[in-house]
Formats: sequence, structure tokens, C-alpha cells
Amino acid sequence: MKTVVCHSAQDLCIEHTELPALGEHQLRVNVAYGGICGSDLHYYQHGGFGTVRIQQPIALGHEISGVVEGVGAGVSGVPQGQRIAISPSRPCGHCRFCQAGQHNHCLNMRFYGSAMPFPHIQGGFSEQLIIEGYQAHPIADHLSLSEAALAEPLSVGLHAIQRAGSVLGKQVLVTGCGPIGSLLIGALRRAGAARIVAADIADLPLKCAKEMGADETINLKTQAQALDAYKVDKGQFEVVFEASGSEAALRLGLDTIVPRGVLIAVGMGADMSLPMTQIVAKEVDLRGTFRFHAEFATAVRFLNEGLVNGKPVITSVLPLDRAIEAFELAADKSQSLKVQISFQNA
Repeated sequence: MKTVVCHSAQDLCIEHTELPALGEHQLRVNVAYGGICGSDLHYYQHGGFGTVRIQQPIALGHEISGVVEGVGAGVSGVPQGQRIAISPSRPCGHCRFCQAGQHNHCLNMRFYGSAMPFPHIQGGFSEQLIIEGYQAHPIADHLSLSEAALAEPLSVGLHAIQRAGSVLGKQVLVTGCGPIGSLLIGALRRAGAARIVAADIADLPLKCAKEMGADETINLKTQAQALDAYKVDKGQFEVVFEASGSEAALRLGLDTIVPRGVLIAVGMGADMSLPMTQIVAKEVDLRGTFRFHAEFATAVRFLNEGLVNGKPVITSVLPLDRAIEAFELAADKSQSLKVQISFQNA
């Protein structure tokens, strides 16, 4: 089978790999679509992010959907031919964090396409996969397999909202309106946010943010002063989600957040300096958010029931044989949000 493998920065190949044998509690899946994530781009462009570096060839990809082709003897409720979204989260279930319900912090996490541990955890950009039965989440007949592959980035947004606490009736700012930021906006609208302001430095993501439910969009490159009105009287936003990983955006969030507001750092960029005096004086709750686990089932339900429509996020779909071109396209933020790779005629 063909697999998208990254060896180092700018060294991405389509290689032939072998599929493992099907286990009793596993499923064999024909992969349909895979979305290129920011972390995939970091591996391709830079060979990693932060202190995480590629040390051995790694199959990329963790935003995937597919069709069940084989069923292990110990799996029930997921028949052959079932269309599914595939959760990339595989916690051990036994460590102290799993036992505390913090599965996203599992000490032995096997998250698809991650170079954090060594040996690396291979990803899902392959024509076929062997998955655990619990990773399979059936999708509705009306939902396309392309849309189903958005369950993973939507899960990131849902976990970020869970970290923030209630957003019901609140004034919210989202900085960074790429796929995760835009899907987050859709989830915030579903969660009852009263007003959502979206900020970015490009028009394409802001157009998507508007379609996903933002009340106001601000291009910080061409409307540099547009957020000034939200800085008065110690700030106006009760909750801020910073989804770009930019220090400048985080500081804007701190300038516009109310005292005792909650600022959720969603984007994972480089290390940055923080204005601690401002954080202390405003009594800001600065919280990180990392991956997800239980939220994946909720994301699939939202997509299945049409409670969140992710279609505006998908800008391009290219076939597997054009995977390298797909990565280059995904890196061009002037014309791309979510670029997906099609692995099958599904």
C-alpha cells in the first residue's frame, strides 16, 4: 500500500509499506480522506516543532476517515462497509493520568503521526490502516467522508472550550482563524457565546470565520487599530481563544480581555515572553489546551446531526499521488485553509 512518509525537513515521499495483521479487537480500514494539519506542515517544512524533531521516517497524518474493510473477531457493532471517522487518540488507559480521566495526557499515548516519543508513532496517511475497534466512530449516511475527517480538528476546538468553562452569553475573541480557529467558532456558536469577534492577518480565514458564525471579523494587517475599541475600561472580552501561536496575538488578547477573564492558548508556536505584570494585575486565567480524547465522539455527533457545518473549512482535495503538491498548497495560507488528501475513490 502507499503511505505518505516524512524523513526530514523538505523530504516527503510516497512509499510502499506493509499492513500489519488484523488483531482480534481491531478493524482493517480503507482510508478515504486525510486532512493536513499544522503539525504535519511543521514536520514537512522544518523537520519538527519546538524541541520535537524527526529522528526516523514517520508516516504523517491524524485527521482521517475511512470505510471498514475487515472486522476482528472480538469487535461488535462496526460492520464491514461502515463509514467512519477515525480517532487518532490511543491512550493506554492504565497510567495515572488515564485513571484520572485526563487521557490526553497519557504517559504512553500513541497519537497518530507524532514524533514526540521515540520510536515515533506512525500516522494515518496510508491507503489502509489497522485500527483499534474503539477508534471507529460511525458517520451518518448524509455526511461525506471528507467532512468526517474534520472531526479531529473540531475535537481540538471542543476541548479548548471545555478548558475555558462556560461561554454561554459571553463576549469572545478568537485570534487565528485557520481550520481549528474557524471550527472553534462554529463550536462556540453552538455553545451559546453571545458575541464572537474573529481576528487574523489574512482575508481567506476571516471569510471562513464569518461563515462559521463570527459576528465581526478583523484583519489585523489592514485594520491594525480595529481592536482598540475593545481595550477600553480594562478590556471587553470575557474569554479569548488564541489559535495562531503568535506572541503578538496573545498580547492582543491580554490587552482586550477583562479582569479575571479566561485566555486559552490553543496555537502551539515557539516559546514566547509574557507580560507577567499585566497577567497579574488583571488576574487573568491563562490556560493551555492540548489535544482531546472524549471530545471526539461529541465532534462526530455534531457533524452527524448538522450542529456544526465544517464545509467552509475545506478548500482543496488532492489525490494521494499529488500528496507533496497538497502539502505545498496547504502551506500557502493566501489560498488554503484545510487541504485534504484523497486515498480512495470513496
